[in-house]
Parts: sequence; C-alpha cells; structure tokens
Amino acid sequence: MKVYIETFGCTFNQGDSQIMAGLLTENAEMVKDPEDADVIIINTCYVKHPTEQKVLNRIHKIQKEFPDKKLIISGCMVEIDPEKLKKAAPTAGWIGPRQIKSTVDVVRSCFDGENTRIIGHGTDIKAGLPKIRFNPDVHITQICEGCDGGCTYCCTRFARGKLQSFPVELIKKEVEKAVNEGCIEIQLTAQDTAAYGKDTGETLADLIKQITVISGDFRLRVGMMHPKSMMGNIEELIETFKHKNVYKFIHIPVQSGNDSVLNDMGRKHTAEQFKKIISRFREEIPEISIATDIIVGYPTETDEAFEDTLNVVKEIKPDFIHISKYGHRPMTLSSSLPEIDHNLMKKRSKALNELKSKILYGNNQKQIGNIHEILIIEKGSKGGYIGRTNSYKPVIVENAKIGEFVEVKIEEATSTYFKGSIL
Repeated sequence: MKVYIETFGCTFNQGDSQIMAGLLTENAEMVKDPEDADVIIINTCYVKHPTEQKVLNRIHKIQKEFPDKKLIISGCMVEIDPEKLKKAAPTAGWIGPRQIKSTVDVVRSCFDGENTRIIGHGTDIKAGLPKIRFNPDVHITQICEGCDGGCTYCCTRFARGKLQSFPVELIKKEVEKAVNEGCIEIQLTAQDTAAYGKDTGETLADLIKQITVISGDFRLRVGMMHPKSMMGNIEELIETFKHKNVYKFIHIPVQSGNDSVLNDMGRKHTAEQFKKIISRFREEIPEISIATDIIVGYPTETDEAFEDTLNVVKEIKPDFIHISKYGHRPMTLSSSLPEIDHNLMKKRSKALNELKSKILYGNNQKQIGNIHEILIIEKGSKGGYIGRTNSYKPVIVENAKIGEFVEVKIEEATSTYFKGSIL
C-alpha cells in the first residue's frame, strides 16, 4: 500500500502530517507524488476563506485526476465544515485533527473500500509519536493542542477543542531524540504556545528550561504566543529567551491596535498591554525580533480604529507582520455581523502593507555592514544557502554546509531577507 500526504496550513498541521506518515511507516510506503499512491491524504487548513478555496479546489482536482484512488481528508475542515466536505468528497474517509492515532485504521479500511470517518475531540497525546520529517534537519515539536481563548473570529478552536498540554518529560524526550538524530532547529508549536501548562500547573518557561539543558548544537524556535497568555509570566519567559540555544524571536499577534475592536474580537488584552510586553522583551533582549499578526476590516473596525492599528505598528516597528483581510468563518460569533465594504477593506489592507514594507525595509537596512553568527538550515530554492541569525532573520550566502554556524557580514538587505558573505 502506497500513501501520499499533502498538507495545507500551519506548522502544527505540518506536524500532524509528519505524525501520520510516521504511524504509517510499518504498514505503508510513503510516496512523494499522488500519481504513485494508492491512498491520498489531504490534510486541510480552514483558518481563512482563501485557504478554504485552495483546499476545495485541490480536493476537486485530485478526484478528477485520480478517480480510482482512495481519498482521505484530515485536518480542521473535517470538524469545522463537515456538510461542505460531504458534498465536495462524498466517498472520502475522514481523520479528525484530534484523532491522529486512528490514521492506520482509517487508511487500511479506506484502502479496503470503506469510507471510514473518525472525528471528535479525543485526548491523544501527540508528543513522542513517530514522525517522518519533511526537512531532516528541522524537528517540529507539538507541545499542546487546543486553546483556552474565545476569539470571536476564529474557527480553528472548534476543530482543535479545549487546551491539552502534553507532558514535559515526553516533549523533552522527543527533542533529545531529534537532536541526537542531527536536527539543528527545534520548532515548538501549538495554537498558543504561551498557554502551555495552564491546564496542568506548568508554564512555557518551565518547558523551555527543560529543553535548553539538552546537550547539542541546536536552536529552539518558540511558536506563536497570545498576549493574554503571556501576561503574569513575562519576566520568567524573558529569562528563558536569553539562553544561547533560543532564537531571539517572538511571534505575538496584536490583531488590532484599537481596544474596542480587541474587545469585540474577544482577545482579552489591550493595545497597551501588547506594547508593554514588547517593551520589556526589548529592554532585556535588545536584539529580539518581533512578529505580529493583524486582521484588517473586522466588522466593527472604524476609520479611527484602523488608524489606531497603524499607529501601533509605527510605534512598535515589528520585524515580521502577517496581514489578513477579515472574512466570515463557520460557527464564529463575528460571522453574525455585517462585513464592512470590501473596497474599504482592500484600501486599508493596501495602506497597512505599504507601511509594513517601509518599516521592514528600514529595520533591515540598519543591519548592512553588521556581523552576525548564523545557523545554516537549508538550501535556497534559487541557489545558495539560507541561514538564520540569532533573531531568526533569514540570510542568504553562497557556499555553506547545512548545520554549521558561520559568521557573516550583511551586504544587502530587503524587507524580507539579507544577503551576506561568510567571513
């Protein structure tokens, strides 16, 4: 039996696909082309409407091109929009995102001609499960699943359910194994990494401390942290980020710079609290780079509220900004509100993107001539090699070896990456 897995979405979803592949290794051969497969698994993301359309288009295309192959749909779409999925792929099997251990059973039964569907919010512990890494040098470690938030625009929480933190000892053991196998970058991922341990009495800082004592030359990238989950534990978190093995990089979404909109979004933090978190990290770790997410055009966003968002961005000057135009998602509270005019939304998005480009370019230009130690993590798709600075900024160099640390001088800078020469 040959199986092909195609993945949409976030790092966590990539981790799910790697686990599915790992669980299947004793029962199936994993292939890199759907044409070679007996069973095709589409691991879906459903966080935004454009992604939904990409997923549906791919499902239709796969069925049209390979009508005789068995199809299984996994990921968030299974839980969020089952009725639409039934219409799109009426004979497909399903694997719910929290039913990952059922992968082998579902694949076997679908291969035998049954469209088995296993869904629901189970309690599978994903830490320590076998994985086949897509990049042999980078290991994705899932530390918890679900969230304890109530963001009014988010449908992912309905797919992933309530917060479940995985045991520290299992996570540490998984990371140790990955480092011993030669992984040079460990990516901690969750729907909200800062929520880790809120259901078990532990903290993300506790977990990072356990991981940084592992011997070996590796870097730890900590995934997205919700501001509300960071509050009350900021100082301890800052201390753990000072460790030499931890990238000086935090992903902390603000979503809006206006408190009224933040309240309507159910974010449970204010713009000022967000800015204070950034300020404390920068005071203690000046080289820290900041990534944030912003939703443009939430239904209650006024011109004044959008101006507040622009002002926060101007003040913070993040190093990475992910911008999304608002769109209704299934089951969310905000979907009952009328969307704002799409031309207005487009205009605001354009203004924010222009500001983003200006800020990111300005931030990076300041690095020209500076010397950084970078970790080479992969080959570039257009030649050369890609390394990461301690602040997780990408640097392209001509000749290098994956896994080595090298000193480079920054020669060129764009808004998204550097070019450097090895010293």
